[in-house]
Amino acid sequence: MDFLVPFIEVYKLDNFKFLLEGFGVTLKVAAISIVLSFMIGGLIGTLRYARIPVVSPLLAVLVETIRNLPLLLIIFFAYFALPEIGIEMEITTAAIAALTVFESAMLSEIIRSGLNSIEKGQIESARASGLNYIQTLRYIILPQALRRMVPPIVSQFISLLKDTSLAVVIALPDLLHNGQIIYAQKGSYVIPVFVIVAFMYFIVNYALSLVARRLEIKQT
Repeated sequence: MDFLVPFIEVYKLDNFKFLLEGFGVTLKVAAISIVLSFMIGGLIGTLRYARIPVVSPLLAVLVETIRNLPLLLIIFFAYFALPEIGIEMEITTAAIAALTVFESAMLSEIIRSGLNSIEKGQIESARASGLNYIQTLRYIILPQALRRMVPPIVSQFISLLKDTSLAVVIALPDLLHNGQIIYAQKGSYVIPVFVIVAFMYFIVNYALSLVARRLEIKQT
């Protein structure tokens, strides 16, 4: 029964509360980043779909650049490099900013692809019936595209939640960070800590994956 001792020690109420505090930070950072990245990514994706001269190509270059950079590099840049030019952010804000920039680029591509998936014939029919471009986009393209985009968007949100753990490199007091503090204090209790941390991530991400799966089934 000696193998249970580390688990009993780690799962004491104080440690569990400390992990929940970190999990709260993880969910807060993820929720804010999801809202911001969805709004920004939606705008960028729509502007790219509209093929506006100069604007759309510039956005395409920006999106492709960000998508091909490691998220960890963007986090380092937000927290360590921006202060060099006078832009200082505290840890949580820097993590949210970095995640929002990275996920906005990812979501914008999902949204642009979703808009492009609508058949051209429907667009032509809408325009022939007297709807202008904005009306066609609002009433014909977006409602159909959104239904197709929901599953991959939810999947991207799952990735975002997992990616919050990368902010541990700038000491964001999230779930993984607090878990590291516990096993550092306890010495050899690494496995029990990682088990409970993994379980907390799994519960939320699995719930989101079930939502994505159900939405995907509805589209078929």
